[in-house]
Amino acid sequence: MRIRILLLALVLLAGCGVPSAGPAPTHPTVELTAASPYGHVFVIVLENEDAAQTFSTSSPAVYLNRWIKPRSVFVPNYYGIGHHSLDNYIAMISGQAPNTKTQADCPTFAAYTSSTIGANGQVQGTGCVYPSNVPTVAKQLAGAGRTWRAYLDGMQTACQHPAIGARDPNQGETAATAYATKHNPFVYFRSISAATCASNDVPLTHLAADLGSVASTRNLSYIVPDLCNDGHDTTCPYGRGPGGLTGADAWLHTWVPKILNSPAYKQDGLLIITFDEAGTDSRACCHEVAGPGASMPGLNGPGGGRVGAVMMSPRLSARTIAGGYNHYSLLATIEHIFGVPRLGFAAPAAPLA
Repeated sequence: MRIRILLLALVLLAGCGVPSAGPAPTHPTVELTAASPYGHVFVIVLENEDAAQTFSTSSPAVYLNRWIKPRSVFVPNYYGIGHHSLDNYIAMISGQAPNTKTQADCPTFAAYTSSTIGANGQVQGTGCVYPSNVPTVAKQLAGAGRTWRAYLDGMQTACQHPAIGARDPNQGETAATAYATKHNPFVYFRSISAATCASNDVPLTHLAADLGSVASTRNLSYIVPDLCNDGHDTTCPYGRGPGGLTGADAWLHTWVPKILNSPAYKQDGLLIITFDEAGTDSRACCHEVAGPGASMPGLNGPGGGRVGAVMMSPRLSARTIAGGYNHYSLLATIEHIFGVPRLGFAAPAAPLA
């Protein structure tokens, strides 16, 4: 076990180059040859906050900064890969780069215009709902005999999304729900069947029961708060809470202890908490390049800005790592842990673990 932890520490410290739009990434110099020490990965994705604000001494995210961060591996130079929201979520599970439709958050649930796969595993054309030949980490895990589940706060029915070609009624908070389709990347891929989606893309209310035992906890749990709890909306118009970082921090205070106290986390868990994009920053790291569907991933810049991330595990010691990472790194991390090939732009990315 000491060998595994030492190797993991070397990988974490290697990272990629100092984050900016310029320096090239430096990939890890040590490859893990031992089996991954992790069997259960939990990913929490929050919204639209700059790292400089989130992790400052004056941040309203008190629980995140004063309890979680001191017990975590802190990754201050973790970046979003685009603007606005949806393209970041898509990248996290598929390695696909932003296109003009996903940059606009797909107000219409439009089919993709092409199924041709080009360089770097990128599908050509533009669109919202990716063709069946574009894989995701969900399909990879299933093929490797692993399990996954996405837990969406505020979602009213499993795998909730509009019909192809229809307007998306859940782009913003409504009287009925604060669920946002654009924060649920799994519903945008035809490679995930309707039956699989219905079983694995579920309301957040399922999470507590699933955490009850190792057997019922999926190998990958992808967890997304609703618009009132994810840091996005500074005010919640329907009285669901304070919104902003204050609301997100309260949500973390409710759900993170449930994860940390679960048998699966205690056995071999890794929790990663990050944000989809920065609120006022369009910088990139790791020599991010554009895909075929959009020339500028960040609309007015090369990336999604510096958002930061934290990683917690019984197998990790608290520290700060200085290397630059992004959402492609997150996907590379999950794929590395579970021993599956890298998808899209995750292929050249440095994994976090």
